[in-house]
Amino acid sequence: MPITLVLVAGAALVLFPRLRWEEAFLLAAVLTPTDPVVTSSVVSAPGVPAVVRHTLNLESGLNDGLALPFVLFFLVLAAHSGDAGSEAATLLAEAGVGAVIGAGLGYLAGVTHRRVPGGGITHRYEGIWAVALGLSAFGLAEVSFGNGLIAAFVAGIALGISRHEAPLGFVDLSESVSSVFQVLTFFVFGALIVATGYDGSIWPLAGFIPFVLLVARPAALLLSLARSGLPRAQKLFMAWFGPKGVASMLFALFVLKSEAPDRSVVFDVAAFVILASIAAHGLTDTVGARWIERRMRD
Repeated sequence: MPITLVLVAGAALVLFPRLRWEEAFLLAAVLTPTDPVVTSSVVSAPGVPAVVRHTLNLESGLNDGLALPFVLFFLVLAAHSGDAGSEAATLLAEAGVGAVIGAGLGYLAGVTHRRVPGGGITHRYEGIWAVALGLSAFGLAEVSFGNGLIAAFVAGIALGISRHEAPLGFVDLSESVSSVFQVLTFFVFGALIVATGYDGSIWPLAGFIPFVLLVARPAALLLSLARSGLPRAQKLFMAWFGPKGVASMLFALFVLKSEAPDRSVVFDVAAFVILASIAAHGLTDTVGARWIERRMRD
């Protein structure tokens, strides 16, 4: 993720001279997370090696939460260049408090899962119970001094650590709920793209999109996996399948509602990269899954 961040920010500085360095890194932070929803057949295809499916799933699950502090940090720098020091200190404090709240609540929920009156939470209600945990962590952090998204993210990790079987009952409900909200997110995001428009030059955008998808992501991943011992086909497969999706949409919306001077430029460029990624990765997921299956068989 940090390698991708630096590469994308460097390209943004070259291709979009209107952006300050803080805004270039903000754009890069928005575009670093990956999303397996766009390529769901890849992470669920039995022909794709388990290590590949697990790596892509784990990466997308972790970097949503890991990218958020970077997005908020560069957002503070871009929007409050004069007093960025105090704003950054406040941001770090909020993230720390949110992490503590999430860890404590998630661990407490895990250890008391079978100890609540009436014999504990039954399997039938584990999904709703886990959703309520995430919402409780978010709300508690927001009404205190913490960051709600960080709190919910850490609460899920703490729950999984303290009660390994609890997330199993969460899977079916969470997938259904997330599918509904993903459709709503795509709808709202698409409407905002139409509303904001794009008044910049098309040529820098035409160069930036291929760089993000075809250069930055593959270079960062191949460098990261250089000494992993994985077959070359698996590395190339994972290097391509780093789609931009819901997390990048959410972060782009953070930018659009911020006070950054060039927030509309950052949002528009990020939006077109996300749209291009959805199209490119969505059209190649089945083809890619068949290719890696064939290469592993050979």
